[in-house]
Amino acid sequence: MVMRLYLSVLFLCGSSSLAQDSADLKKEISELRALVLKLQTRVDQLEAAHVPARATVAPAAAAPATAAPSAAQTTGSSPSSSDVLAGTTVNFLIDTYYAYNFNAPIGRVNLLRAFDVSSNAFSLNQATVVLENAVDLSRKKRWGARLDLQFGQATATLQGNPLNEPRAAIYRNVFQAYGTYVVPFGSGLTVDFGKWASSLGYETNYTKDQMNYSRSYWFNFLPFYHMGARLTYKPKDWLSVNYWIVNGTQQTEPFNAYKDQNVAFTVQTKKVSWTANYYRGQEHPDFFYITNPGPDDVGLPAQQGTPFLPIRPAADGRLHIVDTYASWQITPKLLVVGEADYVIQRFNRNSPPFRTTGGAAYAQYEFTPRYAVAARSEYLSDRGGMFSGTTQALKEVTLTFSQRVGEGFLVKEEYRRDFSNQPYFLSDRLGVLKSQQTTATLGLVWWFGAKKGAW
Repeated sequence: MVMRLYLSVLFLCGSSSLAQDSADLKKEISELRALVLKLQTRVDQLEAAHVPARATVAPAAAAPATAAPSAAQTTGSSPSSSDVLAGTTVNFLIDTYYAYNFNAPIGRVNLLRAFDVSSNAFSLNQATVVLENAVDLSRKKRWGARLDLQFGQATATLQGNPLNEPRAAIYRNVFQAYGTYVVPFGSGLTVDFGKWASSLGYETNYTKDQMNYSRSYWFNFLPFYHMGARLTYKPKDWLSVNYWIVNGTQQTEPFNAYKDQNVAFTVQTKKVSWTANYYRGQEHPDFFYITNPGPDDVGLPAQQGTPFLPIRPAADGRLHIVDTYASWQITPKLLVVGEADYVIQRFNRNSPPFRTTGGAAYAQYEFTPRYAVAARSEYLSDRGGMFSGTTQALKEVTLTFSQRVGEGFLVKEEYRRDFSNQPYFLSDRLGVLKSQQTTATLGLVWWFGAKKGAW
């Protein structure tokens, strides 16, 4: 367009040269040429200013590997709010099962199970939504957050037991909700604040990441979650050190003023991983809510309208948990795991202790990336009945066959047999207990979303 204007000016000037002398003509041509060159320069500047904005709209989504660096990468500044939201993943999981108990128990209840609690019933174990915006130090983003919402049978086990949660219903569907910040200290000090899944014990919440479908006694007995602050530091690439200070074991809200603590370390090599935890707490309430207040309860302190009374004197006995587990990837197909646990608790500091000790052994062999078989055997000595409510020695063996139909769909077929040295397990006759329980389970798990690896 500018060139056409320039040629038109030359044409007009050439026509007017018949009436003007050559000196005036040269002057006008020089002035017009300067004006056209100035306009051309300004147009080039405007076009250059708009090219990056247009280039990052479509190609970035279609080919992220070749997209131009962001402003945060080129200038070293923090990413914009739109960049932060772009790193958020939305993930869903549906965990269902059918289990059959050969004891045909009254009420169709599988005792001592964390998740697969129902017999002879098509059951929804978990329906989960996981929202995560992870830390990304490569983009100089030092903060992140995660939220896990859960619904289904497992929430009654994992979340909000009235024995340890003062107001269980408020938090029942929030399994995890925490924010993260990496303090620029040494190799990076990771600080999590909020509610997170406990790392005591080898097994975790999501079935898609487990060898077996049913969970072990120790998963069921050890804490599921904590609320507080968690610090993680890696002095070496192969060593991670952790410290927690929390409200208690499975306490989103505390029921006493004591703050539990845990110290742990993890050693990670190419084939071996070893974790050790020492947890110290105080799990006795110093108040209780009055759910049906009467005339005599007027004037008591209240929380959101619910009055409560202090417990005087309150029990102050301590809880100690020593937990350690290690995994060894012997070959690319064969994985073995061992876990050992020691738990002791007193009602008062000088009271006789309750002790629960034992451990578990696991092995998994992958025939192909789609097919695997896993076995688990465990022992739990429940002296004082902290786990089962009865002093007894518990054992179980589990065999699980897994078929990964595709990315996002997993089928598990499982046989499990539980034993006790006491008559404990339900039968088909009221008041008649058995010393063993056998179950067969089919588990179907679906998941999808951008989050990769273990959840």
